[in-house]
Amino acid sequence: MSQLFKINKESCINCYACVRVCPVKAIEVKAGQNYAKILPERCIGCGSCLNICPVNAVQYYSSKDEVKSLLSSGAKVAAICAPSISGEFADITDYRKFVEMIKSLGFTYVCEVTFGVDLIAREYKKLFDNFKGKYFLTTTCPVVVSLVEKYHPDLVNNLAPIVSPMVATAKAVHETYGEDIKIVLISPCIQNKEEIKMYEGDGKIDSVLSFVELRELFDEFNIKESTFEYSEFDEPIGYKGSLYPVSRGILQAVDISEELLTGLVISVNGRDNLLQAVQQFESSAEIIGRHLNLFYCEGCIMGPGTSKGGKKFIRRSMVVNYAKKRLKTFNQETWEKHIEELERLDFSRTFTIDDQRLSAPPEEKIEEVLKVIDKEFIEKDSGCEACGYPSCRDFAVAVASGLANTDMCLNYTLKNRQEYIKTLRATNEKLAKTQDALKESEKKARIEQDTAREASDTITTMLKKLPSAVVIIDKKMKIVQSNQSFIDLLGDDALEINEIIPGLVGADLKTLIPYNIHSLFSYVIQNNDDILNRDIHYKESLLNISVFTIKKNSIVGAVIRDLYAPEVRKEEVLKRVTDVIDKNLAMVQKIGFLLGEGASETEQMLNSIIQAYKEGDKKTKSEK
Repeated sequence: MSQLFKINKESCINCYACVRVCPVKAIEVKAGQNYAKILPERCIGCGSCLNICPVNAVQYYSSKDEVKSLLSSGAKVAAICAPSISGEFADITDYRKFVEMIKSLGFTYVCEVTFGVDLIAREYKKLFDNFKGKYFLTTTCPVVVSLVEKYHPDLVNNLAPIVSPMVATAKAVHETYGEDIKIVLISPCIQNKEEIKMYEGDGKIDSVLSFVELRELFDEFNIKESTFEYSEFDEPIGYKGSLYPVSRGILQAVDISEELLTGLVISVNGRDNLLQAVQQFESSAEIIGRHLNLFYCEGCIMGPGTSKGGKKFIRRSMVVNYAKKRLKTFNQETWEKHIEELERLDFSRTFTIDDQRLSAPPEEKIEEVLKVIDKEFIEKDSGCEACGYPSCRDFAVAVASGLANTDMCLNYTLKNRQEYIKTLRATNEKLAKTQDALKESEKKARIEQDTAREASDTITTMLKKLPSAVVIIDKKMKIVQSNQSFIDLLGDDALEINEIIPGLVGADLKTLIPYNIHSLFSYVIQNNDDILNRDIHYKESLLNISVFTIKKNSIVGAVIRDLYAPEVRKEEVLKRVTDVIDKNLAMVQKIGFLLGEGASETEQMLNSIIQAYKEGDKKTKSEK
């Protein structure tokens, strides 16, 4: 089955209004699905969801492009207009101009379904007059037929075996204008778009335009009443069938009695009345003892294909006034001639059972759902119906069958929402405390950050003022930080680079120093084994290099001193002589046990050397 109605999931707000109004629960709302979905195989095409949706998320299949293709194909195309059109187009003052407006779209003929109503009304009169104890349901409304075929299959044999007025009109138009003529129905009923698929041959209708779609075509082609002259409907012209949009109209067309005491027909219209009537007819047809003339809508004047916001009684009055106006100049002799010619056509039809009733789920699943929504002890037929189902048990059955979810239960949702609010409140309180703690942590972190920044600035200043060259590199041998002494040590090239990149940050150490030096860095990075006081000749200097690990296999640092620098030379000589003294003292102490007083003499000699060197240094400074 085609998708006649669908819901735009981007527009749907999950308000469940469509679920509540759907008479057969053909709308699915699965758990975790934030939109409703129409199941085409279960849909009966009533259009209730279309009218109830507050955000216009429900759409139906558009036939406009299909009709425009027909009109531009070169074939002769006839429009057959449902009689309720007079109630829809109250803004058009003269129906004769309305006919010409339709023709201006490209239609060859414009006929009335009213004549088809006249033909079908006569068929119903024959059926009811020939009553043999079997009561019938009228089949002029395609929604009723679909409802019975899908959800009351036991009543299929009670459906009146008569085609609808639109099909009867199509047969009359084919008979009058030829088999090849194309036909487009203009109707207030969306289900007609599905109904026409059942017919071929003389009952074939090629497409269906809703009244709303016709208005849209008028707007698209800028068609206005003020620009057209009069034009009559094409034959065959209808008679009292123009009252058909009012639910009792088809009966009045042939004077079928609805008298309470003597009549054999009850007219029913409107969603709730229809559903009750069919259910009661199914269980108690003999007690009712009447045929039922059924319409899903409150008369075709209120069909889903009409403009939203239409006023029922104004539309009803427009239909009746139009019928009166037509009857003043009605040529009954011509009408009778057409009836006589065309009532010989075959207006019979059959029906097909398409049972869409759901199998009852296991009782334990139903009980489980009732327990979840806290309705396990509720009366069987009780419920608030906010979910769209007549009772909590019916709702539980739908949930267990996969058509609904527990969130659709208002009480369950409110309970969950209250618990959620309570949880949210507690969470907010914890969050507030956490925020206070976070602010305090941020304050401490800011103080620590300022302290760290001061320490970093101090270290940087110290590095800059150190006479020794200092450099820190990463595992890729890129310079992380260096001081001015290091840059000066490298020479003019490094000084130029420093003007562009201060501190040589990011520079590749391998491009700045020779292999025998940067290999020391590579060794320390790879082995985490420090190299201390390594003397290496570089250019015209003798460098004392110490490379040490700062972060294993990642960051190393180095202190480099030029031993030829005067301040370094003196410092280094003193240090190394002191080292010699320390080493010799250790040795002397060991030998002292054997050589006795030799140790003191050695100490005196070495101390005198140091003293002499220091005095020489002072003298040199004074001479300068």
